Amino acid sequence: MPHIIIEYSGNIETKMDLDTLIEKVHSTAIETGVFPVGGLRVRAAKRENYKIGDGHPDNGFVHVELKIGPGRDHETKLGALNQIFATVDNHLKPLHENGPLAMSAELNEFDGELRINKNNVHKYIEERGK
Repeated sequence: MPHIIIEYSGNIETKMDLDTLIEKVHSTAIETGVFPVGGLRVRAAKRENYKIGDGHPDNGFVHVELKIGPGRDHETKLGALNQIFATVDNHLKPLHENGPLAMSAELNEFDGELRINKNNVHKYIEERGK
């Protein structure tokens, strides 16, 4: 954990440098010191079907969801969420300053008993010496 999903409206895809945003969010998640590298996944989900505000075609959105495992205190979770959102906000600042863009982020904690996980990535990262 965490899984970080960057959901965005398709109308802004060519304006946001998605690969760089994913890299920045991934790096920031590691820099928080809160999450194990082997459990970290950052991905993006483009939405083609949406309606924002008054329905104007220029209206765009980016929503970041952090899905994490249980066990961290409120301050730790809030700090990580704020740090990751600040990265997204900074990256999208030119887009936000020049057009209608709604940005949001939320953190959801899984119930540890209601989740199945099989992950050997940690082993390979350790073997690579990272």
